[in-house]
Amino acid sequence: MTDLPELYFRIRENGAAVFRINTANRERRIEMEQIAVVNTNRGDFKAQGDATLSATEERAIGDWLQARLNLLAARDMDDIHRAIDHLNLTAHWAQAKATDAQLEQVTDSLLMAMHDLRNVLVRKKADRLQG
Repeated sequence: MTDLPELYFRIRENGAAVFRINTANRERRIEMEQIAVVNTNRGDFKAQGDATLSATEERAIGDWLQARLNLLAARDMDDIHRAIDHLNLTAHWAQAKATDAQLEQVTDSLLMAMHDLRNVLVRKKADRLQG
């Protein structure tokens, strides 16, 4: 049997449930005891129920949280770059392929979304230039 980690992180929306792994029993079964909950929105974690976290576990959970936040930030940037690609593809579609009926279905929604995005981007750029 391969060496198992001491902690297992079950990813969930906005964080993870943290389990302590134990195989030191007569049946050599893998036992998982939930010991903590991680919240990536708040950037923190707390012990679950009556569990007491060791300093090593707290460090491991903190390290996992930081790595997870870095991964999520990288994914956000990748999503934005994909959105730019989609805007370009949408422009090409509208110019070269879309029918009048298709354009009628999406034009107002696209214009409103682009107007909203433009307003946010212009305001944020002005804030950066002033700050």
